[in-house]
Amino acid sequence: MRYAFAAAALLPALTLAHPGAGNQIPLGGDVHQQEHPHLHHGHHGGNHQNPIAAVVDSVAEHLKKLPAATQELWTEIENMLPQNFGEMSMKSAPKKHTKRPDSHWDFHVAGDQVGVLSGEGGLSGDLDQYRLRGKKVDPSKLGVDPGVKQYSGYLDDDEKDKHLFYWFFESRSNPKEDPVVLWLNGGPGCSSLTGLFMELGSSSITKDSKLKWNPHSWNNNASVIFLDQPVNVGYSYSGSEVSNTVAAGKDVYALLTLFFKQFPEYATQDFHIAGESYAGHYIPVFAHEILSQKKRNINLKSVLIGNGLTDGLTQYEYYEPMACGKGGYPAVLSDGECANMKNAYPRCASMIQNCYDSESVWSCVPASIYCNNVMMGPYQRTGTNVYDIRGPCKDSSNLCYPDLGWIAKYLNKREVIDALGAEVDGYDSCNFNINRNFLFAGDWMKPYHRLVPDLLKEIPVLIYAGDADFICNWLGNHAWTEALEWPGKAEFNKVELGDFKMSDSGKKVGEVKSAAGLTFLRIFQAGHMTPMDQPESSLEFFNRWLRGKL
Repeated sequence: MRYAFAAAALLPALTLAHPGAGNQIPLGGDVHQQEHPHLHHGHHGGNHQNPIAAVVDSVAEHLKKLPAATQELWTEIENMLPQNFGEMSMKSAPKKHTKRPDSHWDFHVAGDQVGVLSGEGGLSGDLDQYRLRGKKVDPSKLGVDPGVKQYSGYLDDDEKDKHLFYWFFESRSNPKEDPVVLWLNGGPGCSSLTGLFMELGSSSITKDSKLKWNPHSWNNNASVIFLDQPVNVGYSYSGSEVSNTVAAGKDVYALLTLFFKQFPEYATQDFHIAGESYAGHYIPVFAHEILSQKKRNINLKSVLIGNGLTDGLTQYEYYEPMACGKGGYPAVLSDGECANMKNAYPRCASMIQNCYDSESVWSCVPASIYCNNVMMGPYQRTGTNVYDIRGPCKDSSNLCYPDLGWIAKYLNKREVIDALGAEVDGYDSCNFNINRNFLFAGDWMKPYHRLVPDLLKEIPVLIYAGDADFICNWLGNHAWTEALEWPGKAEFNKVELGDFKMSDSGKKVGEVKSAAGLTFLRIFQAGHMTPMDQPESSLEFFNRWLRGKL
C-alpha cells in the first residue's frame, strides 16, 4: 500500500498524526485513520536543528527561481504550517533495540572479506562497511511453513548504524533448482513481512493469532527473501535515516551480495526482484544498481512490479477515470467531482513535469502535495477503500484491513521475536516518519521510470495490476507502459491486450500484452494487494513468468 497525501492533510502530517500499519499507504493517511501506537517520534527544538523549519524559513529566498505554479503552492503550504516550527522534526528517534551477541548467530559474512569470484577478480561496489548475520530458523518453534528451510538475520552497516532485517524461505518444491526472489512491500516505510503474512507468504495470521496455511504461497516453486527496508521498517532499525530510493538501493545490493556469498548454492540460480506499490520506485533503482555492478554474484533475470507507483506524470491522469466509472467498476464520484478532478489535472501535470525536469525538492515536494490533494482527495473523502474500489474502508485504524493489526500483534510476541533473532523491542508494520522523510526529500515524484529502458536492455520487466485498486490503478499502469520512451515502444504499443487464462481450467482471469521484454498484465477482481485477493491467478502468473512462459 502507499500513503495518499492530500494538501489539506499536510498540517496533521507535519504534526505527526498518521495512519496505522500497512504495505504502501496513503501519504498522510486516509482521512479516517488514527495514529498508530507503536511509532516513536523524535523531537528537536530550534529552527537550526529542524529541516522542515529551515525549508520554510528559506522559501522566500528560493521562490524567485521556481515555476509560478510551484510558487503558489509553497505559499499555500507556508500558510498552513504551525508557527512553532520547533515542535516539528524530520528526524525520527531510533528504535529501541538490544543487540544480540555474536554467538547467537550461525554465520557472519564481512563485506571486506567477500573475496574473489572464481576467475573474475573482485566483486564490484564498496562493501567494506557491511556485514551479514544470520541464523537457521527452527520451524517447529513458530509453525510457519514446517519442513521448509528458513534463515533470518540482519545486514549491518556499522559505520552508519543501519541494520536491515530479512527472513528467507526455501522453495517447498525443488530448492536446488528453483529461482530465488526478493519481495519488497512499499509505503515507503512498510514492512515486507506484511506481504509474507497477508499476501504471498506461506501462512496468514488469523484474528486470534493463529497461523493459517497458504497453499498458494509464492515459495511453492521459488525461494523467497522478505526484506524490511529501508531502515527503521518492521524489525529493521538504525540511528541514521534513509530518505530516498537511491540510498536504499545501495543497502539492498550489499545484502544480496553477502547473502549469495554465504549461500553460493542459491547464487547460481535465477534471481528476480518482485514488489508492489512504492516498489514501483524501489525496483527500477535497485535493479539498475545491481546491473551497474559488472562483477557481481547476483544472477538477476527479471523484475516484477505490482500495482506500482512508477511514472506519476502519466499515472495521476488516470485517477479521474478510475474514480468515475471508466476502469471497469461503478463510479465513486459525482459528475461534478469528476469534472473538477479532470480540470485540476493540467496544473498537477505541469508541476510533476517541473519535478521531472529539475528533480529538485523545491519542485517535487509541491507536486506531490498538490496532486495528491486534487487527484486523490475527492475519492478519499467518500470513505471508499483506496486499495479496493469495490467497497468502503472497514478498518480505518489499519488501512482498511484488520489483518494488518493481527500481523503486528503476532510479530510483537516475545516468542516470535526471539525465534527470529529480531533485535528491536517492537515491530511496526509501517513507519510514517520514513514516509514523511521520503516526501520531503522529493522522492515521491522522481522520474524513476526513466531507468526502465536500461533494465529492458538486459532483463524482461513485468508490470501487473489488480484492476480494482484505485491508488495505483491498472489504467495508469497500463498507460505508463505505453507512454514509456524506449526502443521497443512502437512494437509494444501495437500489441492489443489478450486473454490471460488459467492453465488447468482455461478460465479467463485477466488480460496481458507483451513485446520486446516488457509485459503488462491486468488481473481481474483484485485490489492493491493482488496476491491476497486472487491467490490462484497470482501464483499462476508468478510461476509462469519466472519460467518464461507468461
